[in-house]
Amino acid sequence: MKARIFQKPKNAMQSGRAGTQRWFLEYAPAEARKADPLMGWAGSGDTQRQLRLSFATRDEAIAYAAKNGIEVEVMPTPVRTLKIQAYADNFR
Repeated sequence: MKARIFQKPKNAMQSGRAGTQRWFLEYAPAEARKADPLMGWAGSGDTQRQLRLSFATRDEAIAYAAKNGIEVEVMPTPVRTLKIQAYADNFR
């Protein structure tokens, strides 16, 4: 089994960063999705795709994966860069 460990990014539509401190373990898809012949909906028999585990720290997520024999890829958190400017800069 393969999985990835990552932090959820901040929602672009809101200024707050609630829920961005948690680390998530999400399994990689085991099989491709296919269209249902009757309804046309996309689906697969892969039930692990629906599972997302949440951890307080990155180390807890890595320890869980190691304990259960899950091969993981840790996605680093992107560095936040702030563009500091004053409102008056819009009129220069």
